[in-house]
Amino acid sequence: MNIPIIVLSIVFLLIAFRQVFRAKLRIWQIMSAGAVAVLLTGRISPSAALRAIDLDVMLFLLGMFVVGHALEKSGYLAHISYKFFEKAKTTDQMVLFILFGMGMASAFLMNDTLAIIGVPVVLLLARKHGVSPKLLLLALAFAITTGSVASPIGNPQNLLIALRGDIANPFATFAKFLLAPTLLCLLSAYFLLKFFYKEQFHTVPLVHSQEPVRDHQLAVLSRISLGSIVVLAAAKLVVALVGLDVRFSLTYIAVLAALPILVFSRKRLVILKNLDWHTLVFFAAMFVLMQSVWDSGFLQARIAGKTEGMASVPAVLAVGVLLSQLISNVPLVALYLPMLSPHGDATGQLMALAAGSTIAGNLFILGAASNVIIIQNAEKRSHETLTFLEFARVGVPLTAIDALVYWLFLALRP
Repeated sequence: MNIPIIVLSIVFLLIAFRQVFRAKLRIWQIMSAGAVAVLLTGRISPSAALRAIDLDVMLFLLGMFVVGHALEKSGYLAHISYKFFEKAKTTDQMVLFILFGMGMASAFLMNDTLAIIGVPVVLLLARKHGVSPKLLLLALAFAITTGSVASPIGNPQNLLIALRGDIANPFATFAKFLLAPTLLCLLSAYFLLKFFYKEQFHTVPLVHSQEPVRDHQLAVLSRISLGSIVVLAAAKLVVALVGLDVRFSLTYIAVLAALPILVFSRKRLVILKNLDWHTLVFFAAMFVLMQSVWDSGFLQARIAGKTEGMASVPAVLAVGVLLSQLISNVPLVALYLPMLSPHGDATGQLMALAAGSTIAGNLFILGAASNVIIIQNAEKRSHETLTFLEFARVGVPLTAIDALVYWLFLALRP
């Protein structure tokens, strides 16, 4: 028996049907149980489990959680979100602002960053305008997943493709191949959301009101931290465009941005106490379980020997979408990259891999880490949630449309 695959399947099913249980199991609890199961059965050793936990990802999330919580607690996040959304006069416009605003921002600030910052914003909008939080949470999830496709720094798997795929000009290449279909896919998300939530798209004009800043000292520090993220992300972009061989990871950006709050805020302990530690536990457990699945060799054995058939654009898109649900998109990309370069149009295949492994997050909840961040943040703040079926009801047709759009743009390019 392949115990890691069995455990992963059980975890997947429990997350899919967790609302059936009266205890309403949390995603982090289910994933933690999965990690414990592979540890107790000896499918991964304690030392290997510790090595499997990606410290860069954990520190990135910790830093962004600090900044995001400070922005929310000070009132500054609600204050500045008013300036962006005040021009949205209808529900249609508000959803479009979320899809295209958050989507394009995720292409440069990374999707997990927008997941952390975006949840309190959309929950506030839902509460103030009497719109279903589920609609706006789905819009946020689809926006940041889809929008991140169009940039080499939009998500970790795209960064891996840009670095290891020998792409001469990553930003220009990603924009050339993926920007137009990404915009079309964001528009498709709007029409699908309107179809499934048509009762929420009322014609009553939205009346916006600016939220007051509650803690001015923390707001100043939050503003410095947010500005640091933007400036450092821009610097990373310049470094990449110039082609300098400088290690400038997103982890450094998140940690440096959190320092003003952790060093100078009088409420640093309150902020640390109220961070979303459960999501960090989820990620640590996920790394352990996914490493045990990877070490089992189950998926590698099924892909081996099928290199020729697996290198076409449709195959790359399909495998990227489906297998990312099982081993996460970054390990999948690492497994797939060596198969592509010797066959045919390597650039088109690499772009298909970026698109497929990323839009996998639109299919099911576990297809993207940002989905988990959104759902757990929403449950922590307001007890609102998205069930597996609520997500999949819109996500499955959306992913099918997305895959078709990217295939048309990539496979039919002259």
